[in-house]
Amino acid sequence: MVSSNTESLTLPVLGMTCASCQHHVEEALRATAGVESARVDLMAHRATVVFDRATASPAQLVEAIRGAGYDAVLPREGDGSVRDEDATEGATAKAWVTLTAGAAAMLLVMPLEMEMGAGDAFLMRAFPWLYAIPAPVLRWFLLALTAVVVAWAGRGIYGSAWSALRHGTTNMNTLVSLGTGVAFAYSAYAAVLPAPGRAVYFDAVLLIVGFLLLGKALEARAKRRALAALDSLSRLRPATARRMVDGVQTVVPLEEVHPGDSVVVLPGERFPVDATILEGRTTVDESMLTGEATPLDRAVGGRVLAGSLSYDGAVVCRADSLGEETMLAQIARMMDQAQSSRAPMERLADAASAIFVPVVLGLAAVTFVAWLVAAHSLPLALANTVAVLVIACPCAMGLAVPAALTVAVGRGAQLGVLFKGGEALERLAHVDAIVLDKTGTLTVGRPVLEQVNPLQGPRDQGNKGTRERELLRMAAAVEERSNHPLALAVVDAARARGLEWQPAEDAQVLPGRGLTARMEGHDCILGNQALFSEYGIALPSDVTAPEPGVTRLWMAVDGAVAAYFDARDALRPDATGAVAALRDAGLRVLMLTGDSAAAAAPIAQQAGITEVEAGLDPAGKLARIRDLQKSGLRVAMVGDGINDAAALATADAGIAMGSGTDLAQEAGDVLLLRAQPAAIPAALELARQTVRVMRQNLGWAVGYNLLGIPLAAGALYPAFHILLTPWLAAAAMALSSVCVLGNSLRLRAWQPAPLAGSSAR
Repeated sequence: MVSSNTESLTLPVLGMTCASCQHHVEEALRATAGVESARVDLMAHRATVVFDRATASPAQLVEAIRGAGYDAVLPREGDGSVRDEDATEGATAKAWVTLTAGAAAMLLVMPLEMEMGAGDAFLMRAFPWLYAIPAPVLRWFLLALTAVVVAWAGRGIYGSAWSALRHGTTNMNTLVSLGTGVAFAYSAYAAVLPAPGRAVYFDAVLLIVGFLLLGKALEARAKRRALAALDSLSRLRPATARRMVDGVQTVVPLEEVHPGDSVVVLPGERFPVDATILEGRTTVDESMLTGEATPLDRAVGGRVLAGSLSYDGAVVCRADSLGEETMLAQIARMMDQAQSSRAPMERLADAASAIFVPVVLGLAAVTFVAWLVAAHSLPLALANTVAVLVIACPCAMGLAVPAALTVAVGRGAQLGVLFKGGEALERLAHVDAIVLDKTGTLTVGRPVLEQVNPLQGPRDQGNKGTRERELLRMAAAVEERSNHPLALAVVDAARARGLEWQPAEDAQVLPGRGLTARMEGHDCILGNQALFSEYGIALPSDVTAPEPGVTRLWMAVDGAVAAYFDARDALRPDATGAVAALRDAGLRVLMLTGDSAAAAAPIAQQAGITEVEAGLDPAGKLARIRDLQKSGLRVAMVGDGINDAAALATADAGIAMGSGTDLAQEAGDVLLLRAQPAAIPAALELARQTVRVMRQNLGWAVGYNLLGIPLAAGALYPAFHILLTPWLAAAAMALSSVCVLGNSLRLRAWQPAPLAGSSAR
C-alpha cells in the first residue's frame, strides 16, 4: 500500500560520465531512509526518486547524491525541464577548446620527444634548431608543458576520479586517470633521471586526454540529437497569450490565462492552450502532436490543441485546458516517463556496469605483473597496463539500451505513437498475435443512425411519425449519459431533428451491453440482445434481421419492447492495408467485438480478417485473450481504451486508439494519437527495429570490451608481435560510445513502410 506521504521528485545530476556513475548514484539514493525507488537516467543526467516525505526531504536526496561524489540541485519551482542542457552545451564547448589546446601541445611535444629518443635524420633536417637546445632544458620543458596541458585540459577527468576515490567508488575517469597518471609519472621519472631504455610517454598522455575529450564532445552532441524530439515539445507552447476581455486584446503571460478566458490566435501563431473555437476558422497543423501531417480545418465549435500551429486564419477561442492539463503537457510527460523507464534488456548492462571498473583494475594489475615477469621490461609493462586501463569503456554498455530507447520514443511521438516505457516497447516487439476491436479501431467509430423503428399496435399506425420522434427523444435523453459510439449516433440524430429533452435520471451504464435510466417517469432500457435476456424481456420474433454491417440497438419502456434503432458504421480507409501489413509481419490477426455477428462479418470481410468473435462483453474479450495467452501466444490488444480497458491491461501489449485530454489516463502500453489502423503496424515495426538496435548496441559494447581489453593486454604479441599503443587504445575507447550513439541515431530517420494500395505516409 502506497503511503499518502509518498511523492516523486526529479533532480538534475551533474558529473556523471558512465554507467558506473549511474549505478553509484542509484545505490546512494536507494540507501537513503524513506526512499522507495530511484531511477537514474544517464542520457538526460537526472534522477527520479519516489520517497516518503515524512521520512526524507528533497535536501537529503541532494546530499545523498553529493555524498556519492556527484552534484545535484533542487529544480526551480515551475521548471518542468530538468535536463542539464546548459551544462551539456557548456561541457561540449569546453571539450572542443581544451581539445584544440591539447592538439597544439601534442604537435609540439611529438617532435621534441622524438628528438629526445631517436635523433632521427629527418628531424635533424626538418628541425635543426631542436638540436641546439640543451637536452636537460628540453626534458624539463617537455615535462612542464605536458603537466600544464594535462592539468588544465584534464582537470574535469582527474577531479571526477578523485571525488569518486574519496567516496570509495570508481568510474571511467578512474581508469583514465590511473592510466595517464602512471604514464606521466614514469615519463617524469625518465625525464628527470634519464638512462638508456627509459622511454617517455608525454605524447601518449596528451593523446589519451585529447581522445577522451573528443569522445566526450561527440558523445554530448549525439546525446542532444537523441533528445531533440523530446525537447522540441517543450518549445511548442508560447510563453504569452492574447487574452480578450470586453473586446480588448492584451498580451499576458500564459500563467495569467484561466479556463473560460477568450484567447485570440493570429495566422502563423501557435495555440497557447487546449481550446474550443468561438469565432472564425483556420487551418491547423498538429503534426508535432499527433503525427498527422495533413493540415486540418477548424471552425466554430472545433477543438484545437496547445502547441498546434494556426496557418491562415485569425480565431477567438475559449480556453479549456491549461498548463499541465493540456494534451501537449500530457504527451511531454508521458514521453519523459517512457524515456526514463528501464527496458528489461538494460538489466544485463546494469549488472555488468556495476562490477566493470573493479574488474578492469584487476586485469590491469595482472597485465602489469605478467609483462614484468615475462619480458623483464618495466616500459613494456607500463605501456600495456596503460592501454588496458584506457581502452575499457563502461559508457558504451550504459548507453546501449537507453540511447536507442530515447531516440525511438522521440521518433514514435513524431509519428503519433507514444510508448509508455522501455518494457512496453520490448513487449510489443515480441508479440505473436494481435486482437483488434471493431468499433473505433477498424471502423470510423461514429455510426450513423439509419432507422428508428417503433414497435406499435394497430391503434398506433396513424401516429408513426410522432411515435418515432417521441421514442428518439427519450432514447437520446438516456444515451446522452453514455459515450458509446451507438449512443452518440442516437444523440446526433435527435439533435439533427431539433428534438429537446430533460436529463434522464438514475442512469446506469452496463459495459458491453447497454444502459438503463429513468426518463420522465418511465423506466427505460437501451442495449443489445444480451441485456434484454438478462432482464427477461423477450424480443419480437417477427422483426427482420439487420442487414450486414448494421448494428441494432433495442429499447424497452416500462418493461415492454418499444423500438429498435439501426445504425451503420464504415470501415476506415487504411484498415485493409493495416491488417495485411500485420499479417505480413507474421502476426495472427483476430477481431473481437461486442456487436452482433451480422454487423461484424461484413467489416471483417472488408478488412481481410478471417478470425472473428462477436457478441462479446468486456469479460468475454478478457477471457478470450487469456485463452490465447494460455496457448503460448504473446498477444497485443488494440481498442479504444474505455470498454476494452481490462483486455488492454491483460494483454502482453495493450494499444489504445484515439486522442483527447484524457490521453494519459487511457489503458494500454502504447497510445496511438492518430485514430488510424495504419499506426498499428507502424508501432509494431518501430518497436521491432528499436529492439534490433538495442541488441546491436549491446553486442558492440560487450564485444568491444571482450576483444579490446585482451588486445590491449598483449594477447596477440606471442603469435604476431602486435601491441596496442596507449594512444590507439584511447582512440578506440572514445570511438566506442560514439558508435553506440551513432547507431541509435539511425532511428531518427526511420520511416514506416507504406501500406499496400496506399501512397507513402
